[in-house]
Amino acid sequence: MTTSVPVGQPRLRISEIFYSLQGESDTSGIPTVFVRLAGCPLRCTWCDTEYAFSGGSWMSLDEIVGKVAEHRAHYVTVTGGEPLAQKSCRALLTMLCDAGYRVSLETGGALDLSGVDKRVTCVMDLKPPASGECHRNLYENIEHLKAGDQIKFVISGREDYEWARDLVRGRNLPDECQVLFSPVWGTDAAALAEWILSDHLAVRFQLQLHKLLWGERPGR
Repeated sequence: MTTSVPVGQPRLRISEIFYSLQGESDTSGIPTVFVRLAGCPLRCTWCDTEYAFSGGSWMSLDEIVGKVAEHRAHYVTVTGGEPLAQKSCRALLTMLCDAGYRVSLETGGALDLSGVDKRVTCVMDLKPPASGECHRNLYENIEHLKAGDQIKFVISGREDYEWARDLVRGRNLPDECQVLFSPVWGTDAAALAEWILSDHLAVRFQLQLHKLLWGERPGR
């Protein structure tokens, strides 16, 4: 990757840019270019991208968009780390939309979503208790979500499930946008599915398709 960007040009610290199948959200299975930004203010206990906490290479926004174009895809996901922790992320999202891509943003829900281009599909995590970061949830972000956006809960066990279930019902979240429930990788996915069915919860159960196909490794 490029490591030198002319002074004054907007830039972002990039962990990796790669082409794969979308593993989660309502576009699961669709070929997608992933732009993973480095850095994250959260330290979730089950995080699967700790390698993106540090390091990375500085790239200008033009360089990033050019690299995305090499993969000839229609869908782009900007992820992390926590992409909104870098101030030029919003500008990149708008540039990708202007270039004609279908763009999604994966964000941890602890940073302000206001000002994100309305053409971007926001996939926002809310952190359950076992994540260790539940206190960082910025619930005001729910007000910024559109009908096509998604709220994701990563569930490690029954306590997390009941917390998420009660929040979904108490805030009528399915009336705001699509709600996704995922099991933490390696936990009992069937149990989570049964809990959802037993409670007639209006959410979408999902597994991480990319891990089912390729296991846990960067660039997939």
